[in-house]
Amino acid sequence: MIAEVVPFNSDEAIVALMARHILQGERPIFFYGQAYMGSLDAWLVAAGFALFGQNIWVIRLVQTILYIGTIITTFLVLKDWFGEKAGLIGAALLAIPPVNMTLYTTASLGGYGEALLLGNIILWLGWRIRNYLVKQEIPSAKKLAALFILFGLVAGLGIWANALTGIYILPVGLFLAVVLIQYRGWKFCAAGLSWILLGSAVGASPWIVFAVNHDLGLLIQEMFGSAVAVESSGYFSRVIQHLVNFVVLGVPAAIGMRPPWEVQWLALPLIPFVLVIWTGVMITAIRNIRKNTEARSVFSLIWGCLGLFVAGFLFTSFGVDPSGRYFLPAFFFLVLIAAYVFQEWVNRFRWGWIPLAVILVFQIWGNIQCANVNPPGLTTQFYEPARVDHREMDNLIAFLKTEQEMRGYTNYWVSYPLAFQSQEELIFIPRLPYHPDFRYTERDDRYEPYEQLVNEADHVAYITTRNPALEDYLREKFLEMGLSWKERKIGEYLVFHQLSRSVRPDSIGLGQTTGH
Repeated sequence: MIAEVVPFNSDEAIVALMARHILQGERPIFFYGQAYMGSLDAWLVAAGFALFGQNIWVIRLVQTILYIGTIITTFLVLKDWFGEKAGLIGAALLAIPPVNMTLYTTASLGGYGEALLLGNIILWLGWRIRNYLVKQEIPSAKKLAALFILFGLVAGLGIWANALTGIYILPVGLFLAVVLIQYRGWKFCAAGLSWILLGSAVGASPWIVFAVNHDLGLLIQEMFGSAVAVESSGYFSRVIQHLVNFVVLGVPAAIGMRPPWEVQWLALPLIPFVLVIWTGVMITAIRNIRKNTEARSVFSLIWGCLGLFVAGFLFTSFGVDPSGRYFLPAFFFLVLIAAYVFQEWVNRFRWGWIPLAVILVFQIWGNIQCANVNPPGLTTQFYEPARVDHREMDNLIAFLKTEQEMRGYTNYWVSYPLAFQSQEELIFIPRLPYHPDFRYTERDDRYEPYEQLVNEADHVAYITTRNPALEDYLREKFLEMGLSWKERKIGEYLVFHQLSRSVRPDSIGLGQTTGH
């Protein structure tokens, strides 16, 4: 089953919990604990829960619908740019994607599916407006104003949903400004941009409300990667390391040469052919656009978006994290380029379909290869200690309920799946480190109301995973305090239960940002 092949981890569980809380009356603006992803994904999942019940498969259904929308809008964008055949080729490359795209459009991490879809709509609307101006097919003033407002609305919604949409918004916005000035003059440009700003204000209204009532500086910091800003080296050294991450880890994951969670070659016999094909695609695209004015306009958009994506990865803190979710747009932009080139090859050469077929076979092979190795399956966790096998979760829940251990402490990767799958009967807040060296950050504790429930509990239990050093440390501290307790191993979970008295992590040197 897809639920087993793609594990349900803590980031996805937070989306699920947010959706449940929305149905209970809460109105979160951002992903719990992170202010660079809005709660749009949770609102969509909440709608799914209202219709079909609060199940993991509903979260995956929402992501599937979003991705179908991305495929359809990719077809529309490419059809407008290069023709129907290019649209079909692009749709095929996304319908049978590399494992990185399969993973992050199946599991929800809070807004990445929306970013792809909204980014496509931004490209499509921007090009439609451009065509009206360049071809002198100006519709009524009301219709043109509506298009500008709609563009702004989608852009604003994108900024709130996931800051990743900025790599679409800025290049397309600049492109439109140039076209407006070139074909209609400065006054018309100012009017058009005013309509766009109006729409953006509406679309980004949750973001604006939060900024006014809380801290604009915090939002800006989060948008530029403060959540993952853990590097201590000099800025130049960080940029070099980001470049290494980009070339060695990011690009191979984006095109399907390796899974995003580990360095392992996929479909190894086909990799040389795939590298030759992608190299040929880029060379052909660069050569052809020199001869085609219309193509140059299109590729100015593609290069602008792709260039901003690369710059964002290299020069912000996001570059420290080469996990595949940040590389979803990279493959998408490659698809846009490949659709143009493959169409040229198909039209000119009898063998033109072969490179496309090789890429599709390569991507199918990679997905099957990863799905057949479970655990870990198709996991969003590239950090091995965080790669918890949750297939025994039902047994863990049953055991805790039987033992009446309803509250306690665990690590981030257990806390929220346990809460969601137990209908929030079992609340174990993430105050235990999952790093072998006991590093811990307060950002792991994403939902403050849970803390009060645990603090009010008469007795607590501890759950650890994949961390023998922590388990030995707990035993040592419990003995020093003269406690008695029992232990139960359930899959990868180790439960310390029936403690003779309650012990809080901070009293034994755990759950503190400075670590142990």
